[in-house]
Parts: sequence; C-alpha cells; structure tokens
Amino acid sequence: MHDLAPRLAELLTTYNVPIKRGELVAIHGSPEATPLIEAIARAVIDRGGHVYPMVQLPELAEYLFTNGTPEQLKYTSPITEFINDKVDVLFSIEAPMHTKALISVPAENLGIRSKATGYLNKKFIERIATKSIRWNGCAYPTRAQAQEANMGFLAFQKFVYEAYGLHLDDPIAYWNEMRDRQTRYAEWLNGKKRVEVRGPGIDLSFDVAGRSWVSCHGEMNFPDGEIFTGPVEPSVNGRVEFNFPAFHMGREVQNAAFTFKDGKIVEASASKGEDVLLSQLDVDEGARYLGEFAVGTNRYIQNMIGSTLFDEKIGGTIHMAIGHSLPDTGGENVSAIHWDMVHNMREGGQILVDGELIYQNGEFLLN
Repeated sequence: MHDLAPRLAELLTTYNVPIKRGELVAIHGSPEATPLIEAIARAVIDRGGHVYPMVQLPELAEYLFTNGTPEQLKYTSPITEFINDKVDVLFSIEAPMHTKALISVPAENLGIRSKATGYLNKKFIERIATKSIRWNGCAYPTRAQAQEANMGFLAFQKFVYEAYGLHLDDPIAYWNEMRDRQTRYAEWLNGKKRVEVRGPGIDLSFDVAGRSWVSCHGEMNFPDGEIFTGPVEPSVNGRVEFNFPAFHMGREVQNAAFTFKDGKIVEASASKGEDVLLSQLDVDEGARYLGEFAVGTNRYIQNMIGSTLFDEKIGGTIHMAIGHSLPDTGGENVSAIHWDMVHNMREGGQILVDGELIYQNGEFLLN
C-alpha cells in the first residue's frame, strides 16, 4: 500500500482534524512512522499550520523504566507539560518497533509512572472535552505489529488500509455514513436509565441516568467505530471475564476478571499478567471503578491484533475502561489510569436498555 501515508494524511487533516491556518500541530510517533509523520507535516504546512514533530526513541522507555530511580520515574519534563497544555492539535501515531518493549520492566515501576503522569492525562482529557485541543490517535503499520497480529506484513498493511476505509472510492462518505447512523443510536440511548449486559463471560448491570452516549466516527481515534458512555459509578454490579487479552504499556494481560459490588472492583484476577493488572488497580481509588462502557462498530475490523486502538473498534464487541471517566459523558470518576479492555459479544452477547433488547450477537437491533 505505497499510497497509505499520503492518503491517510489527507484524510486526517481534512475529515478527522481539519487543520486551520496558524495552528500549532504536534506529531508524535516512532521512527517507523516517519512516512506518515512527514506526510502529515506536509499537509499541515500546505494548510497554513505550524508543525512540531516528535520522534520517539525505541529503547529509551525500557531503559528508564528498568534503570531509573523512583525520582526519575516520577519526573515529567516541562517541555512535555508545554506540549500537553499549549498545542492546538496533536497527532499520536501508533507504530511500534517492538510490541513488547516493556515486558521485562517490573510491574511496580509501571505503577509508579502511571501515578506520576496521571495529572497530565487528566488535564489532557479535560482539554479534549473543552475542545481547547484536538487530538487524533492513529496507526501506521509496522512489521513488529504485523508479527504480533500473526499476519504477514503485506496482509497487515491491507488490513490497516481497509480499517481506515481507504480501499473505498469515497472514504469520507463512508465515515459520514457511520457518523449519521451512530448519532441516531446515541440520540436514542440518551435519556435511558438502565443497562444490562449478558452473555458468555459477562453478567453486568449499571445505571446511565444523566449520562451521555457519544458517537466516535474518526474525530479522535482512527480507525474508529464505537459508541460509548460513562456508567454511574456506584451502580455497577456483576462480573466480567474478558475473553480478549488486554494490553498496557506493552504488557499483556489474559482473562482479566472483575467482580463489581456497588461500583467497585472487589475481586480481580488474570491467567497471565496478574501482577500488572493488580499494580494498576492499586494506582489510586478511582482505578477500581469503571470510567467507560462502549460498543465497537467497525465492520472492517473483525480480528484481534493486540492493539487496543484497533481491537476496541471490532464490530461485534464491547469494551470497558477502568479508571478515569471521559468528561463528555458526564462521568465523574477520577484516576491516573484509563485502561480499555475488550469482550467479544458475537456468540450470544446481549445488551438490554431499560428492559428492551437493543443488541444481540454483535449487532444493534435499533433502526
């Protein structure tokens, strides 16, 4: 897909985040993302914006997390704070050179870092909610990620290309149609009070009275495709055992299982990576509450590849995030973390809203 970078950059800077003259645009990615960084930078310049590229050195994070003192792990650069506070637009490109770069890092060090940078994440989410920054997290295919997905590189390139809808004659029309359909669903859901989620591995209920449902159709994450809300925090009860692996800071957690009582996770386990799971749950009090519930809707993404950016959008899945709420839902939970975990609903999953079955076997039953 030799035209992926320029076609994606054009879509990102016109449909997803239309760039305005004079805006300061930061672009963050690994050296593997260089073609897309350059393509976005050219598109921004052509539209009259100012570009600040940030290329991440691949082994530096591993070295810091392994050899840094607690003081160094807690340190945040004033330059990072400036970017977080001042840029108008941020493109974050997922293009890993090594998908398990932090696998050897002690879990407690990851916890120290998550807690220390929590205030930055909170401020960033607040800026997104108030629209004082426009952000888009996207992906550029790498061989490391293709290997993680158990795909050849050319097959993985094709997968990514189609997840963006770039194989279509009019990708913008495709994303506009998704926006219109999901906006109808969100409007129907707004004002409802009670959600029940049932199926293999899940029996969960929570209230959504006073909370908003939001359609995601490419403005922030890309590829996109989800509808989300923020559960009323103390109302969550039941149990879930996620049937897709969860990933955090390059670490994999399998069969993460939670029992909720009056909103709080009172039991937690995992068949793999339990130390990472527990370290994040203990970051702060808010880490044991749900900050998000969402339904994945992208029909061009059907298989898990080990990247949350793609996996949480799989058509026929749900995902939930422990930790910080997204302000545009009206959620009130505060935490240093926001960790999405995905669950397949295509084989017997159901969602009932105020007692009405509105979703079954991975499909919305709404018109």
